[in-house]
Amino acid sequence: MDERQALEGIAAADAHLGRRVPLPAVELPLARWVEVVALGPGAVEIAWNLDDSRTGAPGRLALYAGLHVAPDRGLPAPEVLGRYAHRTTPLTEAEAGLRPVHELAWQHDGLHLRLTGQGPWSLQALITLADATG
Repeated sequence: MDERQALEGIAAADAHLGRRVPLPAVELPLARWVEVVALGPGAVEIAWNLDDSRTGAPGRLALYAGLHVAPDRGLPAPEVLGRYAHRTTPLTEAEAGLRPVHELAWQHDGLHLRLTGQGPWSLQALITLADATG
């Protein structure tokens, strides 16, 4: 059963989660469109589909916030980086602008958070975003 349900924006995500979604408090790359979805009870994901038309620009950023651990995506075992669990894989089956994939997972203020960057993100840039999220 697919539990993904489109939401009408960040306020709807806040209502679904039962609290404010902790969004990155730093500037993000230019987005072409943003998807806001519920992922079952007590979980939401915001996905920024980025303008990757310039060489070297990242293609996507997604933030999961939930009362439970985010669903596993089958990535390799995580490496501990401070408060983050970091996973990465080349994602060879994806189009070039969405490779590789990096995932940072952590807990903050009673929420499980996961930040996923697809494309040529530097790990430091993703950690900076995660640090600015919660």
